[in-house]
Amino acid sequence: MISLLTVSFLGALDHTVVATSLATIAGDLGAVQQMSWVLVSYTLASTVMLPVLGKLGDLLGVRLIFLASLVLFLVASLCCGLAQDITQLAIARVAQGIGSAGLHLMPQTIVGTVVPPRERPRVLSIIGAAFPVAILVGPLLGGVITDAWGWRWVFWINIPVGLIALALAVIAVPHVPGHSGRRFDIAGAVVLGISVTALVLGASWASADRWVIGVPVIVAAAVAAVALAVFILIEVRVSEPLVPLRHFANRTILICIVLSTVIGVGLFSVVSYVPTFVQMAYRTSATVSGLVPIATVFGMLVSTLFTGWLASRSGRYRMFPIVGTALAAGGLLIMAFLPPGLPLWAPMVAMALVGVGTGAFMNILVAVAQSAAPRSDTGSVTATVSLVRQVGSTTATAIVGGVIGAGVALGLPAGLDAATLTPAVVHASSAAVQAQVAELYTAVLSPIFIGLAIAYAVGIVAALLLPNRRLSDHFEPEPVPTAESATV
Repeated sequence: MISLLTVSFLGALDHTVVATSLATIAGDLGAVQQMSWVLVSYTLASTVMLPVLGKLGDLLGVRLIFLASLVLFLVASLCCGLAQDITQLAIARVAQGIGSAGLHLMPQTIVGTVVPPRERPRVLSIIGAAFPVAILVGPLLGGVITDAWGWRWVFWINIPVGLIALALAVIAVPHVPGHSGRRFDIAGAVVLGISVTALVLGASWASADRWVIGVPVIVAAAVAAVALAVFILIEVRVSEPLVPLRHFANRTILICIVLSTVIGVGLFSVVSYVPTFVQMAYRTSATVSGLVPIATVFGMLVSTLFTGWLASRSGRYRMFPIVGTALAAGGLLIMAFLPPGLPLWAPMVAMALVGVGTGAFMNILVAVAQSAAPRSDTGSVTATVSLVRQVGSTTATAIVGGVIGAGVALGLPAGLDAATLTPAVVHASSAAVQAQVAELYTAVLSPIFIGLAIAYAVGIVAALLLPNRRLSDHFEPEPVPTAESATV
């Protein structure tokens, strides 16, 4: 537990720490216009590699992939700190993103492999607590490290912590044999990587251009669609698919996939824009605006620990996604109809409801999906649940950002330029202009909050369709292949 929690925290912390020091990194390397690639290269690599590492864990054993991912992450962190230009840093960040995918995925897969189904919600909630904690402390830690030691130590600080985690992992993580007799789906991995990459890049370009659909966006969308169709054809034909389509024929797994997508779309897509919304609509400082996402994340942290314990105690899980999606939808609807000018505690309470609702089932659905799949598919089903959440989050974040940018640009008062608009500029304007901007941000964000509440409403329907079962106290025995099935 200590080993898995340490590694999970290390992987979750890296992204939030780097985001704080991004402007310093870009300025030092003389690449302000290309600084987004520091994040994009990392995100793309970690997203694309999720199903690959999940399947490799099933084939070669989760311990081997776990240790290899940690070693790669540490070596890449060293290279990131040594980078002399933005190209070297972006390449190192690709390697770091691949390692990060393993740090995120393998602890969950190891739990699904060695922990009985009923105990998984409790264990996964403890490991999953690394994510909200990293969101809380990462930005502050990144700023402190950058100011005290320089931005290179943002990456190098991973090495001593990672070496301790590696020593713990070598000693503590049990060896679980894989199923090495099966072949790896190379064609499926390549085609899925092309599809995900094109989708994420297309959404990012469209968002950057305020959803003016140009040729690059159209080409990216076409490539993503064609590659996805080819990927499905490959998965139907190969004997050992990268993402077994039988997962989607299982009602429990399918609903878990839908709920995971709802989390990515409904919460993670908007939480990064909430501080700016609060600064503009409630006329607060950047420091004070951070209280709203902190309330969201703290609610998520408390909720995930409490519901994980409850689910393991009773073995029942259906009520948690039902109540959780309803709470999150309610919180987003409150955000949509809050008038500007209310005290700051009002959006804090609303977003805390979203965090509590999401945390109520975020890690439980991983345990439920694992329990519904054969043990030989634990890695692939865990990766699928994580992949749809990450793709949904990345795509929806780009869409939300584009809608906000376009809406604000169209409605700004005379004398303000959307290209140079900052909270400081607004706060230095007259009271009348501040009021207009506050009303504008409220008008632009309200439909977005309503749309995200509808996404959670879809989650409510999906959760109601979950079978009302209990998680087993023991591992389900693996089916023994018959002579006929072996021949097929």
